[in-house]
Amino acid sequence: MSAAKGGPGSSGHEGGRSLKVRVKSTGKRTMSSKLWLERQLNDPFVAQARRDGWRSRAAFKIIELDERYHLFKPGQKIVDLGAAPGGWSQYAAKKVGSADGKGKVVGIDLLDVETIAGVDFTIMDFLEPDAPERLKAMLGGRADGVISDMAANTTGHKKTDHLRIVHLAELAVEFACEVLAPGGFFVAKLFQGGSEGEMLNALKRDFTVVRHVKPKASRADSAELYVLATGFRGEARDVSERSPIVPEWT
Repeated sequence: MSAAKGGPGSSGHEGGRSLKVRVKSTGKRTMSSKLWLERQLNDPFVAQARRDGWRSRAAFKIIELDERYHLFKPGQKIVDLGAAPGGWSQYAAKKVGSADGKGKVVGIDLLDVETIAGVDFTIMDFLEPDAPERLKAMLGGRADGVISDMAANTTGHKKTDHLRIVHLAELAVEFACEVLAPGGFFVAKLFQGGSEGEMLNALKRDFTVVRHVKPKASRADSAELYVLATGFRGEARDVSERSPIVPEWT
């Protein structure tokens, strides 16, 4: 993504003066909340998301993945797992043309999400046994892509948090394999930690190419990365094949 002046890649300086915002401490504000607020106020992607009308800074992650790998096409059917607040669904709807009746985007979350043109949001636990069939009914068939920016609630213990998010991603993989059409793609958030081997083996079995990608909008000090699997084999897959894992750290 290009770094236009004032955009996500800008330096945070103008005319030689630092534009960094600092938050004053108050008796009601903890240090962690103060640091979080400072980070949000000084995050160029947060500011750019507001200017461009995206629901969240996370939209820039799926935008970069799409610009690099050309995931979305007009007329596709897309599922967004853990859709709130809706930035990924918002971008998917724009790319597939669902607001104009050219595709379909369904966002699933345990929380209610404010309406977005071209997106059907539903409060649903994707782990419910009937969730895949309900979803396919909403889509009018199988999905061309399943995208997930879900993250498990954190405990502050790195190893535990890593295991939690890997387990959530594993469940998302199982769900995706039940709803994707052959040739479909899957995107999900992970954290670096070394315990995702079983999930990656499942992806290598079911997709032709599996990549690790860290978008520029992922904060540099975060262990966050994304797994991108393309070419879902579906019922025609050869389970004896194994696909390459392609690391792409940027």
